[in-house]
Amino acid sequence: MIIIADGGSTKTNWCLIDNEGTKIYFNTEGYNPYFIDTPGIVASLEKSLPDTLPRAEVTEVYYYGAGCSVPEKVEIVERAMRQVFASSKVYVGHDLLAAARALLGRDIGFAAILGTGTNTCLYNGKDVELNIDSLGYFLGDEGSGSFIGKRLLRDFMRGYLPDGLQDAFKDQYGLTNEEIFDRLYNQPLPNRFLASFSKFAYDHNNISYCREIVLDGFETFFRNLVTHYPNFQNYSFNCVGSVGYNFRDVLEQVAKSHGMEVGKIIRSPIDDLVHYHTVLTK
Repeated sequence: MIIIADGGSTKTNWCLIDNEGTKIYFNTEGYNPYFIDTPGIVASLEKSLPDTLPRAEVTEVYYYGAGCSVPEKVEIVERAMRQVFASSKVYVGHDLLAAARALLGRDIGFAAILGTGTNTCLYNGKDVELNIDSLGYFLGDEGSGSFIGKRLLRDFMRGYLPDGLQDAFKDQYGLTNEEIFDRLYNQPLPNRFLASFSKFAYDHNNISYCREIVLDGFETFFRNLVTHYPNFQNYSFNCVGSVGYNFRDVLEQVAKSHGMEVGKIIRSPIDDLVHYHTVLTK
């Protein structure tokens, strides 16, 4: 039995493939090692994994996760996986590699993530060949859920939301400025908190303000990241993530305006990752 997992900062999608080839899907929360330690991951998995999951029979675990880009962060997740799946060979890789393998398989190309955070790369058909650092939600993550949510939250706190959105936002979330500051500076997972507000933009995307902040986010994403890749217009634009998928009409518009043809835009890479590991690597 093998397990393949795609872990974002907010949610992890899992697929167990049993010895007969049956696929069993389930979800847990996300485990970004910049925001959670090994005991925290283990405790969450002990609580969230299906009771019927035969952990002792799992022989291989392929976990791709947000934040798993440097050895010390990879080790945090590896220790947790080895503890939970004690009989398994464990591989932990970056979620950007998962996106590239899911979107491109063994082909050379450009791949991006637009979810809670942002990431981009050129992929050589096996590994990430070039990556411009997204710099995280404090300094970058342009076009991501946290980037869009930050803009919404800032305008709400200053009273700038137009067209009845100020009252709609207040009614939906009931947050004071003091509570927002507390969530951002004193509570865990501020990036996930910020990204949660991108749903408000999606729910009100018939209002020009919401479409404009999404458009501005994607334009900034292209201007600061995508267009800095060498010969970027020679590649199609391929993207995974809920924000890219939910606003794919705007994303396609921006990509084409920068001279890139649009390839695959998918919400989750898990099915394509399963195909990669069960078909393309055999």
